Amino acid sequence: MTLTVSFRKTPKTGMAAAIATVRKDRLSPQADILDKDTGGLLRHVLKNQKIFTGKPGQVLSITAPKDSAYRRIVLLGLGEDDTPAAFETAGGKLAGALKGTGIDSAVLFAPDAVAGAHLALGFKLRGYEFLKYKSPPGKDAPPVIRLERLDVVTPDSAKAARLFEPLDAAADGVLFARDLVNEPPNELYPESFAERLKSELQPLGVEVEIIDERKMQKLGFGAHLAVGKGSERPPRVVILRWRGKKAKKPAAFVGKGITFDTGGISIKPAAQMDEMKMDMGGAAAVAGLMRSLAARKAKADVVGVVALAENMPSGAAYRPGDILKSFSGKTIEVLNTDAEGRLVLCDALSYVQKTYDPAVVVDLATLTGAIMVALGHEYCGVFVNDDAVWDGMNKAAKESGEKLWRMPLDEAYRKEMESGVADLKNLGSLGRYGGACSAAGFLEHFIDKGRPWAHMDIAGTAWVNSDRPLGPKHATGFGVRVLDRLVADLYEG
Repeated sequence: MTLTVSFRKTPKTGMAAAIATVRKDRLSPQADILDKDTGGLLRHVLKNQKIFTGKPGQVLSITAPKDSAYRRIVLLGLGEDDTPAAFETAGGKLAGALKGTGIDSAVLFAPDAVAGAHLALGFKLRGYEFLKYKSPPGKDAPPVIRLERLDVVTPDSAKAARLFEPLDAAADGVLFARDLVNEPPNELYPESFAERLKSELQPLGVEVEIIDERKMQKLGFGAHLAVGKGSERPPRVVILRWRGKKAKKPAAFVGKGITFDTGGISIKPAAQMDEMKMDMGGAAAVAGLMRSLAARKAKADVVGVVALAENMPSGAAYRPGDILKSFSGKTIEVLNTDAEGRLVLCDALSYVQKTYDPAVVVDLATLTGAIMVALGHEYCGVFVNDDAVWDGMNKAAKESGEKLWRMPLDEAYRKEMESGVADLKNLGSLGRYGGACSAAGFLEHFIDKGRPWAHMDIAGTAWVNSDRPLGPKHATGFGVRVLDRLVADLYEG
């Protein structure tokens, strides 16, 4: 169900709930209007209870008076933090609190345009649900009521609407990425993933080229093709292009898209293997980014590469001990078939550099468990060879709220990935120790000298097992917002 967000100077009648924003124990000026309309009810409630103190994101729901225009009145705490991130978190917590309450429409009294836009963004992100495969309730079951409309009332509604427009586009990209990651692997596999991108992004103006396994073979995607050999579902590469302006060189984003990862012959333990449908989180983030750029008509030239395969064990699967020839011509000794993401990425990285000569290359991948050991689910580890690119990413992270942490690139990690029988090997010699760093060192072998490049290991941030302020558990759509912000800051204008 789609949430409709609008911005108004005055509230519209017929809404189920009214939401008043509170800073500590003080009503915001807009909420003061609601207090007067209810005969001072809000101030009375604030004065005569101690549970609700107006802390950021705190929510208190009360029954409206019988002569009120609303059924419920909700107090939303904002605290004293005026940052966009704080407003987004508060909006997200509000959406979480309203789920399952039977409220289908609400008016939110925001203190100003900035607060209104970012409260709405947080509300939209947290209000996401993946219900595609849920059966509708039976005829005797009570109807499921979800919030379908949010009207934000603020003095400068036109400004709030302008501020929300690009935020809304980014949110659409995030929700698209979440949908892709949440899909089951029997429905979303390389071919269906590619066709879905074509059907959903092409009408928005994104150029879509699908490279099938025959053309991949002709072009020399030897490492990528090897990963998909064990599956009956052949690999695909999808090239996405958004031409929002003419540029000497485009920015390029590459996403790992393992639609299901059993580990192959080096098979994973059975426990939680179902979560390995999320191993295409990097590809989903690139797709979501391209959707957001198209939705807001970004003035940028951007190439997205989505590298898709399914890693399965079978008599045709690639094996430990195999030596592969990559697109770059470098040979790779396979030591573990569960280190497959880097094999898919290395061919895509080589291809995008040779074909498009991009100004910058950023890849995203749910690549290593080691990055989760280091950073948990809070931060994405970023390996970057250019300080200016890192400065831009760090700024974009602070603006978007998607946390990045710079990790080391070092010649020692590059050297660790050299093989005695081939040019490279796909697993470091230290096992889990420094595994995220050695994986980045492997990828660095496929980056042209002097090419600005960043590798984002999103293994800990693409999927979570508990609700967060800005989203429910499971797929997060991580990477879309920070990269949308990066494009806006560095490659537009």
